Amino acid sequence: MVKHCVSLLSKLIIMAKKKTVKQHDIVSAYMDYVLMHNQKPKSVYAFAKENNFDEQIFYKFFGSFEALEQSIFEIFFENAHSALEKSEDYKNFDARNKLLSFYFTFFEILTANRSYVVHSIGQEKNQLKSLKMLSKLKKHFTNYIEHLDINRIDLKQEKLEKIQNRSIKESMWFQLLLTLKFWLDDTSPSFEKTDIYIEKSVKTSFDLLDTTPLQSLIDFGKFIYQEKFQMR
Repeated sequence: MVKHCVSLLSKLIIMAKKKTVKQHDIVSAYMDYVLMHNQKPKSVYAFAKENNFDEQIFYKFFGSFEALEQSIFEIFFENAHSALEKSEDYKNFDARNKLLSFYFTFFEILTANRSYVVHSIGQEKNQLKSLKMLSKLKKHFTNYIEHLDINRIDLKQEKLEKIQNRSIKESMWFQLLLTLKFWLDDTSPSFEKTDIYIEKSVKTSFDLLDTTPLQSLIDFGKFIYQEKFQMR
């Protein structure tokens, strides 16, 4: 009888749902599920039940799986930015070296989660859906660029300066997307070719802003041509 009661108590403990579930617990469980099953969960209810927490806890942090997926790339950005802000050296860098540091830190985080990133956007044929998944990342990244203190041409006209600022943010975002695509295709050891790509692309973008682009642009163009040709 005592043995039966202990067994029953053990089952009740196992069945008891988790009371303390944090955002990162849900994110981690979701990424694990996607990679283990090669697809997203069938429903929030099924996902919550499998991970032993109440469904309402999921909605405390996310409105849907799509919102969760967007938040994952937002978290990648926040982790990179937070790590950089803790560095005294980073705080003393100029805009170019700050952006370089961001790239290397951000892609180090992506590499640590490469299997998930490849699954979520590397195999996504619908580019619009892929861009939607990166929408929160774009918001944070363009805000980061806006406050990076990049030297700009003094146009002495508010409307033109707004256009210039928007153009810089959009071009830098496009550059990040191109770098992400290159990294997804990179098969070199430790993704060393991506490191070269980052150095050359950031140098080129700042040279363009400094109106001294020619040699850097030619060098970068040769590198892209050679790498793309070799990948075929």
